[in-house]
Amino acid sequence: MVKITNYRGAISLQADNLRMDVEINHPNFGWIPYTIDPADTDTTIDNDAVMALIGSDFTAYVPPTQGELDAAAAAQVRAKRDGKLVNESDPIVTNLLRWADITAAKQVEWTQYRTDLLDITDQAGFPHKVVWPQKPDK
Repeated sequence: MVKITNYRGAISLQADNLRMDVEINHPNFGWIPYTIDPADTDTTIDNDAVMALIGSDFTAYVPPTQGELDAAAAAQVRAKRDGKLVNESDPIVTNLLRWADITAAKQVEWTQYRTDLLDITDQAGFPHKVVWPQKPDK
């Protein structure tokens, strides 16, 4: 087990102060970022010893604001939407050969599906209550 004797910049990541981001002076790698986490199963570094070294010398946990929570939720919805565009809609809508092979009625359905995906962010409940459009049958 590697013995850590120096640290800097410890910041609590949760209210109970059991998870911390910190820089440790690793004997082989020098100053490196490190996260102390009770769920960590790696025993290369003794997290309890590092926590004892830190003691009460850390920046207190600051919970995220509602704005930060909303921004994170919006980013997750946009990522899911973007995945649906890339994997479901665009391979059909932007592929001229596939597009030409489907009926006009199906083209309308796929166009509407793609539009509905793009308009997810305009929904009244966005980002916390999103109604996902139904993907058309091929």
